[in-house]
Amino acid sequence: MTPEVITSLASHAMYITLLVASPLLASALFIGLIVSLFQAATQINEMTLSFIPKILGVFGTLVLAGPWLLETLIDFTRSVFTGFPHLIG
Repeated sequence: MTPEVITSLASHAMYITLLVASPLLASALFIGLIVSLFQAATQINEMTLSFIPKILGVFGTLVLAGPWLLETLIDFTRSVFTGFPHLIG
């Protein structure tokens, strides 16, 4: 295995990680922003108010985007395992 191959594999793994995590993080960020605006408008200073909407939003995103996320992870894992003979030899 050459350093270029290892670097390429690590770069692709980081890209897949970013691709899989971004929908969940984006939904949590958007819901947190909406709840923060609501708290600022109503002057409610409760720190735990944003947890339940974020959990529900991330769960909903996971339900909607779950098949795509799982397919992306399975494709990457399959490509890594099928590429092992080429990486080693």
